[in-house]
Amino acid sequence: MADTTNRWAAGVIPYADMGYWQPDYEPKPTDVLAAFRVTPQPGVPPNEAGAAVAGESSTATWTVVWTDRLTAYENYQGKCYRVDPVPAREGQYIAHIAYSLDLFEEGSIANLTSSIIGNVFGFKAVKALRLEDMRIPPHYTKTFQGPAHGIVMEREHLNKYGRPLLGATTKPKLGLSARNYGRVVYEALRGGLDFTKDDENINSQPFMRWHDRYLFCMEAVNRAQAETGEIKGHYLNVTAATMEDMYERAEFAKELGSVIIMIDLTVGYTAIQSMAKWARANGLILHLHRAGHGTYTRQKDHGVSFRVIAKWMRLAGVDHIHAGTVVGKLEGDPNMVAGFYDTLRLGRVDPDPRKGLYYEQDWASMPGVMPVASGGIHAGQMHQLLHYLGEDVVLQFGGGTIGHPMGIAAGATANRVAVEAIIKARNEGRDYFMEGPEILRAAAKHSRELDVALNTWGDITFNYESTDTPDVVETPTSV
Repeated sequence: MADTTNRWAAGVIPYADMGYWQPDYEPKPTDVLAAFRVTPQPGVPPNEAGAAVAGESSTATWTVVWTDRLTAYENYQGKCYRVDPVPAREGQYIAHIAYSLDLFEEGSIANLTSSIIGNVFGFKAVKALRLEDMRIPPHYTKTFQGPAHGIVMEREHLNKYGRPLLGATTKPKLGLSARNYGRVVYEALRGGLDFTKDDENINSQPFMRWHDRYLFCMEAVNRAQAETGEIKGHYLNVTAATMEDMYERAEFAKELGSVIIMIDLTVGYTAIQSMAKWARANGLILHLHRAGHGTYTRQKDHGVSFRVIAKWMRLAGVDHIHAGTVVGKLEGDPNMVAGFYDTLRLGRVDPDPRKGLYYEQDWASMPGVMPVASGGIHAGQMHQLLHYLGEDVVLQFGGGTIGHPMGIAAGATANRVAVEAIIKARNEGRDYFMEGPEILRAAAKHSRELDVALNTWGDITFNYESTDTPDVVETPTSV
């Protein structure tokens, strides 16, 4: 315990001496825990930097204030109880901080985030700061709605089981008329996909107003459903400038019979929770595009890890969220992506430094979120996608559908044949990961569409080193 003899002396006192550094503190089951990657300024001891983060993200200010005595300040203080050096990253430390549950409003992501990341990231005592992970105790988790439907109910709504769901983002993102946009949707869905989607920046521009897009897209969905006998969907993006506009668009999507709507992360936490509440009340699946996340999740030294965003969005109540692919054109270390997917799908997650998971997370029966994989993936990677991501995932092939030389429907068929071939091999007990290329080539003998896809994209990879990787260091073992 820090020496608090001079806690009430006037003037500026180090945060550690004001009680924000408590190395003997045992976190309570009800505490919210946070792991911050801290890079202190030169001359600032690690425990003081951790105490400063704890203080500035809870009750402290830069000097002693007598009004602390009017509160149960020891309860309300954030408590940095552990600071560990980061292996192989000199000058960085993981500060573990415990927060009393009383500091947070029930069921509010906006309040939670305003507290944990609201002001401290600009604090001069640290050169850089990153929120790596949080433990949300069941006592707090149960105050949130959670996903409007969740993975199990989504599959029951769609009557699709035993394989990944397949989707595609309409391309080009911008510039198509509503009628031509609808044509892309129809071709992709009749070819074998389950979903097509708007992209993050399609809202209601002069070249295609939202009302017209919804009409032509739903006409395409209905035609494809009638021809295939399968339930289909198009993610109608309801993102807009105001909540009133978003509700109007969502209501029209419901009126047209859509099974799913979409929002962007950029609408903000309150709007996300509001749309999740609406989606649950109205029976529509809610897809979240993580637009903008890379501005603060990608860099290792400063920002917020995506695993934290994943936890906040599961609490907020979305049914889908883009969560990485491992293969493809977007950032994604295999172990880190596995940690994201575990966080979204499992009922309980244990600490695992290989996956960047610092804390256990008990979701207290909260439904899981369906991860979405998109960005530079194609049919030739199907064995890798199933190996890394499992079957409870939406695989979205944008260019890998619409860029097929035989047309959009053929691109969709190639993806459907590929996923069913790999799933069949898995169910037969084959080593589908190692035998994947052979399995796909064998399937392509009976599918011209898959054969052309493999010949077009089979060798395409995006081999760049990930910037966000686990901190664990392999230690030699004796044999």
